[in-house]
Amino acid sequence: MRVALLGMLVVLVVGGWATHRGTPPSPSGADASARLVQVAQAFDNGYAANRDAAVWDRFDRASQAVIPRADYIRRHRLCPTAPGPATVVGAQPAPHGWWRVTYRIDQVTLVDLWHRQGGHWRFSLWRSNPGAVHLYRLPLAAYLRAEGCTR
Repeated sequence: MRVALLGMLVVLVVGGWATHRGTPPSPSGADASARLVQVAQAFDNGYAANRDAAVWDRFDRASQAVIPRADYIRRHRLCPTAPGPATVVGAQPAPHGWWRVTYRIDQVTLVDLWHRQGGHWRFSLWRSNPGAVHLYRLPLAAYLRAEGCTR
């Protein structure tokens, strides 16, 4: 009986250690805000430079489900975006684990919503730009027309 209990204890301790070791700690407060500002700035820089694979890779799972990676990249190759450079101003916590990231493009202030998923900061297309969700669900030709990129 003792051997069985000792064995179970070892499994629980080792299993807990391995799980904890593989999951980065969740930042909080000022550390979380500073790290999210860095991540969001890199994301916005990638979007402005049409580094589409890196942008899609930062989407959360729900946003990635809207459009396959290859299709997202193809649409942006056929119709590149050029919003101009963005400057991330700050990040503040919002209810239910979400964070508001404020940024500016050409003197216009915008807000995106981010959250932690799988130990990483992830962008929510659904919450930040639901109009894009609608566009990405269109067939390619309709998407290109809607974006003014007919070929």
